[in-house]
Amino acid sequence: MHAQVVGQIESLNPFEIVQRQIDSAAAVLDLPSHVVEILKKPKRVLAVSFSVRMDDGSVRVFEGYRSQHNDAIGPTKGGIRFHPDVTMDEVKALSMWMSFKCGVVGLPYGGGKGGVICDPHELSKGELERVSRGFMEAIADIVGPEKDIPAPDVYTTPQIMGWMMDTYSRIKGYNSPGVITGKPLIIGGSKGRNEATARGCVYTIIEALKELGRTPEQTTVAIQGFGNAGRIAADLLTEMGCKIVAVSDSKGGIYNPEGLDLKEAERLKDTASLLDYGAEYHISNEDLLALDVDILIPAALENVITTANADRIRAKIIAEAANGPTTPGADRILNEKGIIVIPDILANAGGVTVSYFEWVQNLMNHYWTEEEVNSKLQEKMVHSYHAVRNLAKEYNTDLRTGAFMISLLRIKEAMEARGWV
Repeated sequence: MHAQVVGQIESLNPFEIVQRQIDSAAAVLDLPSHVVEILKKPKRVLAVSFSVRMDDGSVRVFEGYRSQHNDAIGPTKGGIRFHPDVTMDEVKALSMWMSFKCGVVGLPYGGGKGGVICDPHELSKGELERVSRGFMEAIADIVGPEKDIPAPDVYTTPQIMGWMMDTYSRIKGYNSPGVITGKPLIIGGSKGRNEATARGCVYTIIEALKELGRTPEQTTVAIQGFGNAGRIAADLLTEMGCKIVAVSDSKGGIYNPEGLDLKEAERLKDTASLLDYGAEYHISNEDLLALDVDILIPAALENVITTANADRIRAKIIAEAANGPTTPGADRILNEKGIIVIPDILANAGGVTVSYFEWVQNLMNHYWTEEEVNSKLQEKMVHSYHAVRNLAKEYNTDLRTGAFMISLLRIKEAMEARGWV
């Protein structure tokens, strides 16, 4: 095992965590060791540096990475994040999670991920465009509609994807919308893409509620992370009858057991601060995780539920809208408590599923209505949830291990068919 819990010290390195998750699922399936070793490392990782002229005339060198985990089933697929804390290990881990995310919902992709070390909030629009185009130029040799298809991730946007697609198209000498997904609609984006991660997560939550014999009207929800996925999930769950009692962002959160005024929370998030909702409603991110609610949605960053706080979790269902919010040590504690954890590679696979739909539409040059996209997404998410649930029951294990098992079996079958193993 690569990640260990020693006393209260737990490895939070995402690369070690995903390797440990692979080990756990592979042990249940009794996979050959050489198959496991292939899957525990990316096939290819590119580190790049590129220069960008800043608005003041100076030249700044940026660093970034693109990791491609496994392309046995098809081209690799995964987001590009712009964040000051991007590391190679993080990008490698996220590319591996993407392989398993694509596998669990049956997409013909392997996993990829990229990142640039920068704080986009400190860049002007012009500087951001030059960084975006510079990174695409640096990775252009290893991406493409049949090779590796990037997408938005933390602090990247449809506009950034548009710049990157345009740069790649200029390099190739022809329009190539299928090189990247999450683009603006006018240049080949898909309807329904912006809401897809949250919508897919909500579809899995509804299936889990049915198992508990609960209706949305009986359900309370706390959401850590009030960005795109968290906000849209809150809106969709409210429409279905759920009561949102707490939300938070990086500055802190607000809590009202009677239910929040979601429109007011969204207005404050856009114009001021969530904390302006009222001092009597303030709650810390740590305390939000421990609320006695039916559903907890971690929709922020990695490693927020750990061995240090898992004992305090009281939610009946955890739906991981974020990537890697729960450490392996915390997973064990949550499983012992009987909490249903809908793992990230299933719960937030709606985003990559509709990215796949976008890619298909680009290749066909034929575009679907939003109703068609949402219907296809619901069918895929509901089917995948029950496939994971049934396999987990068959092997008497948790949903995360079940999800990894489905993906491991698919990738192993593809590698065998190609003669790699």
